[in-house]
Amino acid sequence: MNKYLKIVIFGVLLWLVPFTVSFFIYPLKTAGNPLFESIMPLTITIMIVSLTYLYLKNIETDFIKEGVLIGVVWFIINLAIDLVLFLPPSPMQMSFKAYMADIGITYLMIPVITIGMGIMADNKTFVGE
Repeated sequence: MNKYLKIVIFGVLLWLVPFTVSFFIYPLKTAGNPLFESIMPLTITIMIVSLTYLYLKNIETDFIKEGVLIGVVWFIINLAIDLVLFLPPSPMQMSFKAYMADIGITYLMIPVITIGMGIMADNKTFVGE
């Protein structure tokens, strides 16, 4: 599979899986239950780590560069899809400020994790060699 197509597909999956999970657990949020706010970052983190691993395992060099690349691209994909859905005149209307405070800032973990995993893959001493 083309490297850039894989990056985009993984970026969309990174958005789609947590969005699907949020759809099913949304009653927790509307009930004011903090469990929703714990489940969503956990779901996103699991997806980031899993997709980063799947991507990096087929890379032989430049792990840090690849970690930066996928982190930035996935961050942009997730923000772009969300902004279409959440900003007016969308169905889920939120102001940009409210969106960033509630959802957008969480996506900063994407490049943090992908870059961290790239650094670890680049420095084999962290992975047991």
